[in-house]
Amino acid sequence: MRGIVPAPQIQIQQTYAQLGIDADLGTQHIEQPRPTFEMEQPRAKLEIQSPNGRLEIDQSKAWDALGLGGHLNVMNNIYSMAPQIALQGLARIVDEGNRMADLTNPGNPFAEFAMDWRRTFDEFDFRGPAAYNNVSVNYVPGNLSIEASASPVQLRTAVNAPILSYDRGKLDIYMQQYGSVQITPPPLVSLQG
Repeated sequence: MRGIVPAPQIQIQQTYAQLGIDADLGTQHIEQPRPTFEMEQPRAKLEIQSPNGRLEIDQSKAWDALGLGGHLNVMNNIYSMAPQIALQGLARIVDEGNRMADLTNPGNPFAEFAMDWRRTFDEFDFRGPAAYNNVSVNYVPGNLSIEASASPVQLRTAVNAPILSYDRGKLDIYMQQYGSVQITPPPLVSLQG
């Protein structure tokens, strides 16, 4: 009896293909500029108007007291004093007439009158009254005007958009191992007895 011969077997070995992938992550850069902010404050307006004051000095009374006033003042003073001077002159004439008529007077009134022939009219004073306040000083200040107006603050703002940039990473795909199929046939067996 013959022995059982095993059936020939074919050996198949398969190697899978392997892909190699070399990948780096991309880089993303985000920059956010600050917003633009501008503020302007114009100067306030200030207007000051100061007209000159007026100084008034009236010294007409002082000149009148010195007898150097205007002709109108001198004539007014003479006119106002004339009645009194006339009465004084009449009183002097009456007094001189009484002295001449007095026979008991041991002196000579005619000789005395002849010596006093120059009349100065001392009583006739046409000057105005002298006083410490004859000079009148009056100051009228100018009207001070101050106007201020504030200028509003001017704001200018603007939002700046973000700046984005992206750099792609490296991506290399390569065959790390190729696929293969290896078939090994069975060894040849002789069939001889």
